[in-house]
Amino acid sequence: MRADAVKRIGIIGVGEIGRAIVEGLCGAGGSAPNVFLSPRGARTAAELASLYEGVQVCAGNQEVVDRAELVIIAVRRADRHDALAGLRVDGGKVVINVMAGVSNDDLRQTLATDAPLVRAIPLPTVRERRSVTVTYPSHPEVDAFFGQLGGALPVADEADFDVFSALTGTLTAHYAYLATLTSWAADQGIGPADAERYVRGLFEGVGRSLGDESRTLRQLAADHETPKGNNERIRTTWFEPANSDALKKALDGLLDALR
Repeated sequence: MRADAVKRIGIIGVGEIGRAIVEGLCGAGGSAPNVFLSPRGARTAAELASLYEGVQVCAGNQEVVDRAELVIIAVRRADRHDALAGLRVDGGKVVINVMAGVSNDDLRQTLATDAPLVRAIPLPTVRERRSVTVTYPSHPEVDAFFGQLGGALPVADEADFDVFSALTGTLTAHYAYLATLTSWAADQGIGPADAERYVRGLFEGVGRSLGDESRTLRQLAADHETPKGNNERIRTTWFEPANSDALKKALDGLLDALR
């Protein structure tokens, strides 16, 4: 199966990530593969099938596997045994495992298959085709697949993969940080809608600057800061070494849990 010849994609577990993958594959116009969805997440699956030609909801997970060349397993970790019990996956398929904290050895034992298994960490921004997806192990069809959705970042071993998985766990903390800024502004008498609009615009600009890969993150921080200025004051009084150490400790604990 060549990387440019994958025409049939199956997705078992149509939650936020499954939906984002379908939207990324089918929402940009042009040629898109046929996509077969499991009935898990029935409402979302039915909506996607109504929106995009070539997207179909199957009667069950076995039908998804049988009709697809590349199978994405995106069920919740706690649901995997119920969702995958008795599933037959022949060696000619390629399976992408996007379940957080589920190793390929674990999944292979559950599926009892000799098909290639690849772990991946797609983010919701795959819907916009601008998310870099970490994969392990590197596999030509899988890396090419995520290349269509913003890029693939293959890593050398599963231990490295777990580090990237832990980093992904910081996303909602970032949103909560922005919500706290908005709440503080509202406490000072700013209208909540105005405060949120400003904070969104402020950090959308930061997001665009991240696209400048000629500068490291530390250089970007330095370039946005003047000696004894407002940014330096907040960084040194709030994000002090103890705060940084607490964040690293939290990540250490998450990494231990993932492993």
